[in-house]
Amino acid sequence: MIDGAVGEIEPLIGTAPACRALGASRASLYRRRAPVVVGERPLRPTPARALSAPEREAVLELLHSERFVDASPAQAWATLLDEGRYLCSERTMYRLLERNGEVRERRDQLAHPPYERPELLAERPNEVWSWDITKLKGPAKWTYYYLYVILDVFSRYAVGWTVAHRESAALAKALIAQAAEQQAIEPETLTVHADRGSSMTSKPVAFLLADLGVTKSHNRPYASTDNPYSQAQFKTLKYRPGFPARFDSIEVAREFCRCFFGWYNHEHRHSGIGLMSPATVHHGLAEQAHAARAEVLDAAYAASPERFVRRPPRPPALPGAAWINKPESEEVAH
Repeated sequence: MIDGAVGEIEPLIGTAPACRALGASRASLYRRRAPVVVGERPLRPTPARALSAPEREAVLELLHSERFVDASPAQAWATLLDEGRYLCSERTMYRLLERNGEVRERRDQLAHPPYERPELLAERPNEVWSWDITKLKGPAKWTYYYLYVILDVFSRYAVGWTVAHRESAALAKALIAQAAEQQAIEPETLTVHADRGSSMTSKPVAFLLADLGVTKSHNRPYASTDNPYSQAQFKTLKYRPGFPARFDSIEVAREFCRCFFGWYNHEHRHSGIGLMSPATVHHGLAEQAHAARAEVLDAAYAASPERFVRRPPRPPALPGAAWINKPESEEVAH
């Protein structure tokens, strides 16, 4: 009934005004008028301005040619336009490729090899070292000093550090060599882990580690969590109350770090190693310190047992294994 009323005035004022005047839905009107095809959707009529089948084939053949096979439709369209040729619009090129399932990265790109997740276990000192470089702000904007730190993963002991004007592979090599000599590292007993910075992956450092019989390990790209111990140590440094906004000179930076690492190695009680100092764990004094703590707590319990409601007090557990990316499966870990 609505169709008939609309049909009477539609030729005079048009479809949309007729529907508005009668309160009818244009979409419903078009739906009623559409031909009913059982089992399939009615095909949209091909516009008269569309490319013909031979023209579409010619465009696809050009896009598949050796000249444009690695180029985007935009690149092909602009190149042809500069040569005085126009086959179709850039959007039409995309439509033709999409119809053939070819809307993707068409350039021939280098695929990076998969990087293995480093899984390193340290069960004693001088088994795994982690090293990194961080910037310290200098006296003026855009000036920096570079702090190199080598950290023992098991004990958290800083076995070597230095502050320099720049990041240098030669300096990194010298620092690692000095730390290995001071710690009397035997061949095939140590793994040194670092990220993928230029100094870390440099040939001088790689050759030195090979000469020392040291295994090298690196983070995966863009995975800072693969080097958590160095990152945590830098955070401890930079969140110290006395850490300045800027260092007036490299001598001031070195003096600050000298005091910091003295405190960090010998006085700082690290939560990751049973609240002992890194030096205590690194030099094999952890069991002795743990036993002394136990004696103090036993004496406190004997004097006032009522103050310890649940159980007798115990010192924090001795540090155990330290992992970089511990495997999820316990069977793999052991």
